[in-house]
Amino acid sequence: MPKLAQFSILNEPIICYNRLMTYNWELPNWPNFKYDPSGLDDILLSFSEKSGRVRGLVEALPENIQNETILDLMVSEAIKTSEIEGEYLSRQDVMSSIRNNLGLVKDFEPVRDKRAGGIASLMVDVRKSYPEPLTSQMLFRWHELVMCGNRFVKAGAWRDHSEPMQVISGPLGKETVHFEAPPSSRIPEEMSRFIEWFNASAPGGQQEIKKAPIRSAIAHIYFESLHPFEDGNGRVGRAISEKALSQGAGRPILLSLSRTIEAHKRDYYDALKRTQTSNDITLWIHYFVNVILQAQTEAEQQVNFTLLKAKFFDRHKNHINERQLIVIRRMLEEGVGGFEGGINARKYIAITHVSKATATRDLQDMEQKGILESLGSGRSTRYQIAL
Repeated sequence: MPKLAQFSILNEPIICYNRLMTYNWELPNWPNFKYDPSGLDDILLSFSEKSGRVRGLVEALPENIQNETILDLMVSEAIKTSEIEGEYLSRQDVMSSIRNNLGLVKDFEPVRDKRAGGIASLMVDVRKSYPEPLTSQMLFRWHELVMCGNRFVKAGAWRDHSEPMQVISGPLGKETVHFEAPPSSRIPEEMSRFIEWFNASAPGGQQEIKKAPIRSAIAHIYFESLHPFEDGNGRVGRAISEKALSQGAGRPILLSLSRTIEAHKRDYYDALKRTQTSNDITLWIHYFVNVILQAQTEAEQQVNFTLLKAKFFDRHKNHINERQLIVIRRMLEEGVGGFEGGINARKYIAITHVSKATATRDLQDMEQKGILESLGSGRSTRYQIAL
């Protein structure tokens, strides 16, 4: 049996044998997707209600807290969309880059990691350009941002290698093949048809899909089935899904799809794999619409958390020193409760570079003031934020 050189999602060559499976793009009804909408009404209603509630919550916040809420959601999306693909970025670099792009800082904040700068710029571009029609130039620009700092991938162009493109995950030697995309020779024509469909299905389009979560789900599976780039397709595909949701809402959507997907990454890949042999995408639609609903629920929690943080600082800002303020801010970047397992003197020293005695004294002081609450005792004492 002849061997074929193929590509994984990590852009590493894999050797595997000819497949026996028929994929969706090989079927005569491609790309005429069909699905059964029954059972979706309650989910779509819940999404609409939550989306409206989140919008109302954010608009009622003071401008500085609004900006912080939007920033937190964008940082979360940037970090998690990269983690799904095995890239782990500095939260500080991502945050600084988004702040720079949004003009939220007086002085430009340095960003050390080009990858963080690229993905952060993508988040801002997707947010700002949501009403615009999708074009190949827009997708090429997004791909260049996703591939920022990667010298081994041809950025800003459709793939053109002759080897089959397979989407693979898992450790070397134990890879799972999720599906195979169309050959590179078909990509220009296929992407032209995809872009035409995306714009025609937008609000006011000739083939308008009125339920934005359904359009977002179809756009994602359609784009991922094509896998038009050499690498970075997942990140661009999730950006396309966000664009569809924002167009449906008539404003930049406030949620992080990737955060929800990354928390259950195996389910995401399993759902992709199940959908690749048929153009009946009922199971995929139900899966992805539920992901969108969960992401909106988590966004609502994030908005409430940001408001809690603001009230927390208002209560305590005049009762803590500069060292303590730095540590509290760093802990709150991790979400409710701060660091996993809490903070101890060793972590405090690592952040502030003070002596053990000073770290212990600062931590005990914050406990006495009700800012922190202790867990454990003796040498194993650690603290969490009493938010």
